[in-house]
Amino acid sequence: MASYWLEDPVEPLPRSAEHGAPEVEIVGGGVTGCSCALALASAGVRVRLHEAREVASGASGRNGGFALRGGAMGYHVAREQLGSTRAREYWQLTERSLERMSRIAGDALRVIGSLRLAVDAAETAELRAEHDALVEDGFDVRWLDASDLDAALRGRFLAGLVHPADGALQPARWVRRLAYAAAAAGAEIREGSRIESLDALEADRVVIATDGYTDGLVPEFDVRIRATRGQVLVTETLPELVFPRPHYARHGYDYWQQTPDGRLVIGGSRDAGLEDEWTAEEATTEVVQRRIESLLRDLLGSSPRITHRWAGIWGTTDDLLPFVGPVPGREGVWVAAGYSGHGNVLGFACGELVARALTGDRDLLLDVLDPGRPEPS
Repeated sequence: MASYWLEDPVEPLPRSAEHGAPEVEIVGGGVTGCSCALALASAGVRVRLHEAREVASGASGRNGGFALRGGAMGYHVAREQLGSTRAREYWQLTERSLERMSRIAGDALRVIGSLRLAVDAAETAELRAEHDALVEDGFDVRWLDASDLDAALRGRFLAGLVHPADGALQPARWVRRLAYAAAAAGAEIREGSRIESLDALEADRVVIATDGYTDGLVPEFDVRIRATRGQVLVTETLPELVFPRPHYARHGYDYWQQTPDGRLVIGGSRDAGLEDEWTAEEATTEVVQRRIESLLRDLLGSSPRITHRWAGIWGTTDDLLPFVGPVPGREGVWVAAGYSGHGNVLGFACGELVARALTGDRDLLLDVLDPGRPEPS
């Protein structure tokens, strides 16, 4: 079955009469590539984007549809890893990006908050540590005890953390609108254009924006960005709204949200497949799908009809930070990839960071995300 998100009708992208030789070429037509293309084109840069399939056909149209601030690690962990100042700036970057996304996305983004849930005492302690760190640094967050949870969650979860600024996405619709805005600003977008070697490109400056699909273009990142499969299923329309915002639990291994038309989009359970889910194969598996179905029954107390199943691939890094910036030893080659499952907002933000740097406005956060940083010990 295909991704539910990719079933929207697709409008043709606007095309400029004349582009000329590109000054920057981007490989990857997901959120990062389209974000970078829009920012560059808006700054007057001639930019050409290559997408092997269609815009949003990769992970950007095959995820759970969460729009979350921050990175893949908890905020308290980010403070320990990056220091308080850089962690705060990292989270603030994504908050600003969420605000800008809402101006482009239209009905593809609903800012309705998100709820992270704790399934045991250890995860409850982690949530409390993150809550306290966020509050200390001035971020909006709300703690829920077990008694504060909605009826469908009580007895299964011990506590929750509400992030009011987060949202729910129709991710393919969002990225297609981003691509439309980039094309309208003058970007040349070539769908069905698979790039197998950087030698095939004309521009002196290139941006690799493929997240988990590095495909040998920069071989050193084939090792440092590990292809990771996420599986999702979607139900028929439920008779009532059970989950008013996106939910995630077990450190993000389980996640679900209810769409405006009442369907439940639910995914994760990657740990059921163990090593098999470290792969770039875009296919569902029986063992993971069965685990997701079990979670579905536990949450609803019933087994609604399943209408869609799919898998998507993202890139995971050892330190859970993306690689964003110039590639060491590769003049003119930049990368923005490896979001460790948090690419919907972070990918948009990092595409803009690269575009700004290429036009002379380098953000100091690029020091933290430097592709040349040493591997964690």
